[in-house]
Amino acid sequence: MVLRITQARPEKTDKSRATNRDLLLGGVLVVWMAGLVVQLYHLQIIEYVDLLARAQRQQQHVIEIAPKRGEIFDRQMNPLAMSLAVDSVFAVPSEIPDPKMVTDLLAPVLGLKAHDLLGRFTNFHSFCWVKRKVTVEEASRVRDLNLKGIYFQRETKRFNPKGDLAAHILGYVGLDDKGLAGLEYGMDDIIRGRPGRVLVETDARRKSFQSTEWAGVPGKNLALTLDEKIQYITEKALAEGVEKWHAAGGVAIVQNPNTGEILAMASQPTYDPNDFVKSPPEARQNRGLSWVYEPGSTFKLVTVAAVLEEKLADPDEVIDCQRGSIVLAGHVIHDHKSFADLTVRDVVAKSSDVGAIKLGLRLGDERLYKYIRSFGFGEKTEVELPGEERGLLKSPNRWSGISIGEISMGQEVGVTALQLITAYSAVANGGVLIQPRLVHDLFLGQAHDAMPPVLGHRVISQRTASLMKEILAGVMERGTGKAAQLAGYSSAGKTGTAQKIDPSGAYSKSHYVASFVGFAPLGKPALTILVVIDSPVGAIYGAEVAAPVFKPIAEQTLGYLNVPPDIPSRGPQFAPPTPAGITDQKPGDLAEHLPKGSERVQAAASPVQTASFSRMEQTRVSTDSDPEAATPPPIVVLDNGPHVTIPDFSGLAARSVAQECQKLGLELSLLGSGLAVEQNIPAHAQVPPGTRLVVKLSRFSQ
Repeated sequence: MVLRITQARPEKTDKSRATNRDLLLGGVLVVWMAGLVVQLYHLQIIEYVDLLARAQRQQQHVIEIAPKRGEIFDRQMNPLAMSLAVDSVFAVPSEIPDPKMVTDLLAPVLGLKAHDLLGRFTNFHSFCWVKRKVTVEEASRVRDLNLKGIYFQRETKRFNPKGDLAAHILGYVGLDDKGLAGLEYGMDDIIRGRPGRVLVETDARRKSFQSTEWAGVPGKNLALTLDEKIQYITEKALAEGVEKWHAAGGVAIVQNPNTGEILAMASQPTYDPNDFVKSPPEARQNRGLSWVYEPGSTFKLVTVAAVLEEKLADPDEVIDCQRGSIVLAGHVIHDHKSFADLTVRDVVAKSSDVGAIKLGLRLGDERLYKYIRSFGFGEKTEVELPGEERGLLKSPNRWSGISIGEISMGQEVGVTALQLITAYSAVANGGVLIQPRLVHDLFLGQAHDAMPPVLGHRVISQRTASLMKEILAGVMERGTGKAAQLAGYSSAGKTGTAQKIDPSGAYSKSHYVASFVGFAPLGKPALTILVVIDSPVGAIYGAEVAAPVFKPIAEQTLGYLNVPPDIPSRGPQFAPPTPAGITDQKPGDLAEHLPKGSERVQAAASPVQTASFSRMEQTRVSTDSDPEAATPPPIVVLDNGPHVTIPDFSGLAARSVAQECQKLGLELSLLGSGLAVEQNIPAHAQVPPGTRLVVKLSRFSQ
């Protein structure tokens, strides 16, 4: 047997192995490339948006910069709220070499807690606020430290230049430039504008290397129906009344009854919007529209007007007031005095509850309720302010057997001060209930928004309104409103005194709401004024608590608006002695700017007045010319007693003029704005204290 040994071919085996390796490697490469493509597709297509957002969050930080809020002006375009540019301090913690050292230096300068600031530096890398809207002094001290990683950003801060004037109307703004109360809150979307942004980009080491800024859109400006001088007069008189009677608070509103425009709205207690965090919540409440109270006898306006409108009574009809008591559903209701027979006029003038109840019974539940709703009670007035209450008014199917009597005299119903003054304005203007309003204009630059039309509806006829004016005038002449009689002007109004409800639900024996609502002059009312004092101490009746507050507000405001007096002044009259060489005033002198009869001295004159009506006002208060106006009424000169020397006010600011006149006991009227350029009584003249001095101001030298 022969064995053959054959040698294998190594070339073919190596080639086969190489081919297999190539195929395997190729397959692996194909799979790897396919996986890479799939992964790239997943990253670039499917997760692109999420990954991009994550990268941007790591590399970019967007800082929102509040836009410049629109300014708020009064009707004369005097600024009431504005935005000022201030510095805010921020940090890029990744750039701070020694956070502990920086914290120890910054915290005492900015009034911050060191551990809080260090915590921010530890928890954030690319950006954190250190303190926003710092004072000029704080910003200067931080700049002097020259700390690495600490930067400044310009922002705006809200500032009310008149301090607490009209605080409850304007409201206040938080640190993030969002309105938190008043018009600042109610119209925040319009006033605030659109915010700007700053984009800060950082590298892998979280070092900032670039920033991009986009400017925001400023907010729109508001021009209000308020007048800052009438607001000042109203706030001052209300504060004095609340202080005098040690009251819990109060509210006073001045309205133009012909247009519904609110000229002033004051609330006590008050606060400073520039530092609102230091005030308690009750001081920030606007009592004009968020305080619901029982109106008492001021509500008799609705009862009597409804009876006259329905011709169920005549003003001179005699009502038996039953010696001051009446029984309803087994309950005895007593009058504040024992009255026998009173005419309808005297039921209002003497404020007889029994008489009002008897008139309400003639109407019945449904008709009385209809007129109450028609006069605007039980629903919001829709004024531009937030936080308005509807009041409390039950439907007739929920009335008890004595409800019609209680409601007829102003109990068992809750109203707001704004609702009540709007109802009285309806009588003053001839019977039309006009929606109250605060915003006169809305603009940005030269572009003005179209304002909605003034809404109103007739609630009583002109005949009934005229009768009601006469009846309310009787309150001032022979009734409970004598303390509100005006010097030089006819007027009409009604007092009110209502018991407050204790927490137990019963009427209080010690806490009352005293009120007065009236309008003047009687022929063509230019103003409606409401005063309500909450829980006075030492007196309870509206006649002695609220009516005397109405008087100075009305007299000073009517004089300021140049409304001509329509009756002889009840106050003392005198004129300063004429200096040697000076005869009568010539046409064109400052005396011609004074309203007719304004040379008479009135006891409660405003320290700051002017004699111009807003050019923005659409409907001026009627001041029809008097044929006798060209001949001034005779002036009685009283030359007895001490005299004061008139200073030379040339070049002085209004504040300095007012302060000097206050020291000398002079009554002051200011015309215009700027520096004093002219005065109606020459310098160095000797005049009695109380003399009225008119000073003309101008922003331009003459």
